[in-house]
Amino acid sequence: MTVTADDVRRVATALPRTEEKIVRDRVTFRVGRIVYAAISPDETSMGFAFPKEERAALVAAEPGKFHMPRPSDERYNWVRVRLTAIDLTEMTELVQEAWRMVAPKRLAAAYLGPANPR
Repeated sequence: MTVTADDVRRVATALPRTEEKIVRDRVTFRVGRIVYAAISPDETSMGFAFPKEERAALVAAEPGKFHMPRPSDERYNWVRVRLTAIDLTEMTELVQEAWRMVAPKRLAAAYLGPANPR
């Protein structure tokens, strides 16, 4: 089953303190001022918070699924995924872990439990 923008929205808006905003034709999800997920205008891909130092390995391991952010976003902890290449379970995990990166640590631990060491 293909993941849709509505699926992403359902998962993201269920996370505490998440706000949905439209920025340059992209649906974004943020905690405070920090964006942790964004859906492309054509709704085919999703950008999400991910450790900058680990993203090259992620993209290299699964280039059909993940790709680098736009050059203007490469300075951020950010990577992109093709929504047709993932299922609901993987999308949920990606969104929740991206949220964990930007949410206050106590809130994230209370809501999702302790972080999984990579």
